[in-house]
Amino acid sequence: MSFPRCALLWARLPAGRQARHRAAVCSALRAHCGPSPAVLGRVPALAASSASGGSKAPNTSLFVPLTVKPQGPSADGDVGAELTRPLDKNEVKKILDKFYKRKEIQKLGADYGLDARLFHQAFISFRNYIMQSHSLDVDIHIVLNDICFSAAHVDDLFPFFLRHAKQIFPVLECKDDLRKISDLRLPPNWYSEARAIRRKIIFHSGPTNSGKTYHAIQKYLSAKSGVYCGPLKLLAHEIFEKSNAAGVPCDLVTGEERVTVEADGKQAAHVACTVEMCSVTTPYEVAVIDEIQMIRDPARGWAWTRALLGLCAEEIHLCGESAAIDLVTELMYTTGEEVEVRNYKRLTPISVLDHALESLDNLRPGDCVVCFSKNDIYSVSRQIEIRGLESAVIYGSLPPGTKLAQAKKFNDPSDPCKILVATDAIGMGLNLSIRRIIFYSLIKPSINEKGEKEIEPITTSQALQIAGRAGRFSSQYREGEVTTMNREDLGLLKEILNRPVDPIRAAGLHPTAEQIEMFAYHLPDTTLSNLIDIFVDFSQVDGQYFVCNMDDFKFSAELIQHIPLSLRVRYVFCTAPINKKQPFVCSSLLQFARQYSRNEPLTFAWLRRYIKWPLQPPKNIKDLMDLEAVHDVLDLYLWLSYRFMDMFPDTSLVRDLQKELDGVIQDGVHNITKLIKISETRKLLQLESSLAGSQSRLSGTLKSQARRARGTKTAGSKAAEPLGTSAGELSLASRLVQQGLLTPDMLKQLEKEWMTQQTEHGQERTESGTYSKGTRRKKKEHNSD
Repeated sequence: MSFPRCALLWARLPAGRQARHRAAVCSALRAHCGPSPAVLGRVPALAASSASGGSKAPNTSLFVPLTVKPQGPSADGDVGAELTRPLDKNEVKKILDKFYKRKEIQKLGADYGLDARLFHQAFISFRNYIMQSHSLDVDIHIVLNDICFSAAHVDDLFPFFLRHAKQIFPVLECKDDLRKISDLRLPPNWYSEARAIRRKIIFHSGPTNSGKTYHAIQKYLSAKSGVYCGPLKLLAHEIFEKSNAAGVPCDLVTGEERVTVEADGKQAAHVACTVEMCSVTTPYEVAVIDEIQMIRDPARGWAWTRALLGLCAEEIHLCGESAAIDLVTELMYTTGEEVEVRNYKRLTPISVLDHALESLDNLRPGDCVVCFSKNDIYSVSRQIEIRGLESAVIYGSLPPGTKLAQAKKFNDPSDPCKILVATDAIGMGLNLSIRRIIFYSLIKPSINEKGEKEIEPITTSQALQIAGRAGRFSSQYREGEVTTMNREDLGLLKEILNRPVDPIRAAGLHPTAEQIEMFAYHLPDTTLSNLIDIFVDFSQVDGQYFVCNMDDFKFSAELIQHIPLSLRVRYVFCTAPINKKQPFVCSSLLQFARQYSRNEPLTFAWLRRYIKWPLQPPKNIKDLMDLEAVHDVLDLYLWLSYRFMDMFPDTSLVRDLQKELDGVIQDGVHNITKLIKISETRKLLQLESSLAGSQSRLSGTLKSQARRARGTKTAGSKAAEPLGTSAGELSLASRLVQQGLLTPDMLKQLEKEWMTQQTEHGQERTESGTYSKGTRRKKKEHNSD
């Protein structure tokens, strides 16, 4: 359509409609009138400026396309059709297909960040929009009409296609801004208060039981003000109690608890906290950061980085492995601060034995069997109880109060409990009187930096941390010993312990709520989980840092995505520490978020109904695990109560309830061998019922085999006869298991062998009956039972 004709139709429109559509038509004319070579000549220049902001290509698989709905009928009618003519959809489809196949257009799209995947998705959406809309905008209608009449080039569609692509992929419009927001290359600059003072950094380096933490804590206690940052609630509690016992008023701050010792509620000059909870704006004279080597932790390392770079303290005392010295020195070089290293040696000797334990019959008082799975914990505890010994049990998911109670029981010289069965949870946070560490296994599941599960031998650092618990300076044993349960593991243990510890090469970082909010401002329709993925992909870090794994955060974000919450509230809920392996804990996070979104306070009465309080003492291992999950739910409530006080108002009542539950769990763990015994019996009963069904099926199979082999009913009944006597044998087996003389695994193996033998005997009898009817029976050698 010619320009004069377009102007003529425009002039015929009423004045009111001209005013309403002037901007759209002018835009169409600007896009249309220039010859296509000029249009294409301008685009690469724009693309070059658009694509110049980033140093690495983004992972476009993270870009989730938004939905752009086709336009419905307009109240003003189809202005484009009135100015030109109605479009022929078949012709338009051919034009769009031709546009898609042009190599020049694909290359142009790549210049704007549309790789093959994004280009294809954007085109499908663009085509659906064009074909399904009742009326199009005037500008694109005119261009399509002119292409149909060969008055314009198909490439003239590109500006409209690009505009649509940016609607469904808004990240294309703001890539440069997103890269600036996610630039993590200068973390020291995030902490202006710390950069305003000259800090003295002292690194206390040494193995476990070398006194390094003791010397740092002495400086902490003698200071006018101080903060202790520990990796565990147990360690924060320990320093809290030690400080107050020494006459130094000290507050306690953890994710789930706040304790002030001053009568008027005023903050004390000293505070013991978990490392995530330390303040980077409060000034202190002395700060202690414990276990600094955890700065490399794939999930929590960011908290140590934040404390190291951000604490406002005149002196910062770091305690940890020598493997962290070089990294800390490099990080402090970027802040202009020097590091003083003080080395410590182990206070008591420790030796690796030349022989493995091989049997639990060889256990002695003061022994600690270290396992890396709960199943091994239960199995070893049961076998120790069978031998007439009493053991304490410590593993990671136990409440802190229960861990302390079990540690006290094991340490008490007057208590008959002389054996400890534990996971690597004993590696830090508990003072234990252990003479010999026995590794039940050297294989431990772990999560790497990419969030992938790995099953590998323990690292040198982990082995040293656990082995160092033997023969501690303050215990009754002045010398420690280390060995393995299995003889074949002993050589590997010695090799692991003799390896040099790999130096730590990078410190963890984590996006802040403010950074995620800025991302959300540019991508308002993107889910929080997808925002995190895009942030991590766009982030730029120096070689001394890495972005921590955020799978747990994303898991929570996806869990509560459908619940209407503000971004800041949603972010806080997603940072709540939960065990995603516990279904009840996960469903509780979901329920808490739902209640919050309804603006319904989670009262003590509501929580009691939700967890079905009062709870019964555990009758088996499953009941004990359920109680541990409820304890975690109460932890979650307390954690949220310090972030949303008005919606989680009954903190003190819930804490009292949790202490009561802790007592119930302690009783259950004290009787854990009884619970294991009951659980095994129940498994055995289930085994009996399933075995009865398999026996009846096997009996029918043997009978049918006998008939097919022309055997007699007598032969078939004889083959099935022993199976009917199994009830008495199984009841005997039940008694043997209950008495601890037989384990379920042994029983299963015996039953499997017995069933195989019965099948073989039945077949032999069937064959002998067949041969006896016309042939001479051949002598056969039978295997002895």
